[in-house]
Amino acid sequence: MRRHRADTPFLPGSVRPTRARDVAAAEFEELAALVADATVTDVLVVGGRGTWVDRGRGLERVAPELPERRVRDLATELVARGGRHVDETTPCADVRHGDGIRVHVVLAPVAVGGTAVSIRLPAPGLPTLASLDALGAFSRIPRSVVERAVEERRNVLVTGATGSGKTTMLAALLGAVPPDERIVTVEDVAELRIDHPHVVGLEARQANAEGAGALGLDRLVREALRMRPDRIVVGECRGAEVRELLSALNTGHDGGAGTVHANGVADVAARLEALGALAGLGPEALARQAVSAFNLVLHVERRGGRRRLGAVGELRVGTDGRLVVRPVDRPR
Repeated sequence: MRRHRADTPFLPGSVRPTRARDVAAAEFEELAALVADATVTDVLVVGGRGTWVDRGRGLERVAPELPERRVRDLATELVARGGRHVDETTPCADVRHGDGIRVHVVLAPVAVGGTAVSIRLPAPGLPTLASLDALGAFSRIPRSVVERAVEERRNVLVTGATGSGKTTMLAALLGAVPPDERIVTVEDVAELRIDHPHVVGLEARQANAEGAGALGLDRLVREALRMRPDRIVVGECRGAEVRELLSALNTGHDGGAGTVHANGVADVAARLEALGALAGLGPEALARQAVSAFNLVLHVERRGGRRRLGAVGELRVGTDGRLVVRPVDRPR
């Protein structure tokens, strides 16, 4: 397995902020010091109620406490700087700042207690399989399982709950792809930070104020197929784009990957069925396509503030024709 640059931590530690985070922090005004803090993974603000951060030990309340009017103005500014818009008719938005900083906004009164701003911050440096291993991410499932999946060009579905480390695991996995291969990523909000010399990232686009110009993940997956990809990656399947991803991975594009929210390996089948329904796929059709498209499920979990690869699953068609994802002790 080929390696690239120096190892970086899976979980933030007491290290200096990256220059990318320092530069982007200035855009966050009163929150700049929190965003620049390399130990912080999340900054959560509710207008008129308070500010909280997560430094890997759970949420703790910190200064500043901003009034509702100021939080609403800051939320609007942050979304605009990220290339989208938020207002009374479109009260929710998700945008990217700098190198992978993700900002989610819900305006009041949809956010009942006050405008809510959620900022997710990447750890300094780029994740690698070696750095995840050093911090215990492979304490349950050996790192060699992931390395072999990359080397053998297996199509991988990374699953887990919110905040479990799906994006970090996927980025580390893709960092192990040989440097002479071209990776094309498709994301709603670009978060993947990959230690690889040839990555082309595509990011979905929201409609403008007139309701025109939207580019969804389903369209971008189709565009990615025309870009001579060696590996196609969908950062997170949330809807009808699952149909295009399954189709792509069923037509000779091996070594691809995607992520899906799921609480456990046993829940992956139901989640894929729900996404397939949004794309007009019945359970039986979804099962056949998924089994052919994905070779392996890598399920990540967060326990006691640490993230790890918790289980590996394989996809099968059950006796009733529906999808079944079973945990395996010794993946093939």
